[in-house]
Amino acid sequence: MINIRGSMVAIVTPMLDDGQIDYQSLDSLIEFHIKNSTDAIVAIGSTGESATLSFLEHNSLIKYFIKKVAGRIPVIAGTGANSTTEAYELTKNAYESGVDACLLVVPYYNKPTQEGIYLHYKTIAEKVDVPIILYNVPGRTAVDMETKTAARLSQIKNIVAIKEATGDINRIKDILKICSDDFVIYSGDDGSAADAILSGAVGNISVTANIVPALMSRMCKSALIGDNKQTKILNDSMINLHKNLFTQSNPIPVKWALHKMGMIDNGIRLPLTPLSTHLHQPLLDAMTEAGVIL
Repeated sequence: MINIRGSMVAIVTPMLDDGQIDYQSLDSLIEFHIKNSTDAIVAIGSTGESATLSFLEHNSLIKYFIKKVAGRIPVIAGTGANSTTEAYELTKNAYESGVDACLLVVPYYNKPTQEGIYLHYKTIAEKVDVPIILYNVPGRTAVDMETKTAARLSQIKNIVAIKEATGDINRIKDILKICSDDFVIYSGDDGSAADAILSGAVGNISVTANIVPALMSRMCKSALIGDNKQTKILNDSMINLHKNLFTQSNPIPVKWALHKMGMIDNGIRLPLTPLSTHLHQPLLDAMTEAGVIL
């Protein structure tokens, strides 16, 4: 069982123009989210540029988040990899650093079978006694964790949740039907998160929350109590933001938006590049519509 609910920011990793990690800006982002009612921080996931961080940087950043958050809200560490051995090492180090849970993406690029996916997670879960959140995002990994595989994994005591990023509400309903009773679902798709929570998910691991944490938190809380009307009002104000934060590969747009808010430099690591110029104004308009003051 995991008791983390609501709005969980998939936080960016701020960088200087030369690509070095900007710890001063990271401190400010952490305080920004705690002040604005974010329910948990998800560090070093896709939005945190995990793919271009070194093993040493990854482990050091997790320790840094734990130290700076200091128990005020939960910290979930992204510790996935397409090597089971590497994912195990990252998960073990995160557990020893004191994280509240670990988020492990389905192994990418090497396209394992469903049995391979099952054994990947089972192997890590049996070696590291930390709450594990599965992460299904076939648009990035090129392989889809089937609902029956999620159901098998939900029987393992410390595999407690799944971040489902397909945007398929029917899939969320199916997972709820066949997984263990104490297994929970998080939306991993901002555009469908409101419907996902109203359909039984217990929160949203959100890119949009980087920009409007308080608004996302309010929307999630409204959905969790089944207030359809208020949920729709709040979500409608973010619809264009959801769209414009994904016009290029995440986290390109969200890092540019945070830069325009004066919160971070515009640093990003190759092969990712800054947001294309023709996409600037639509994103600015969406930010204004969501109440962001520039």
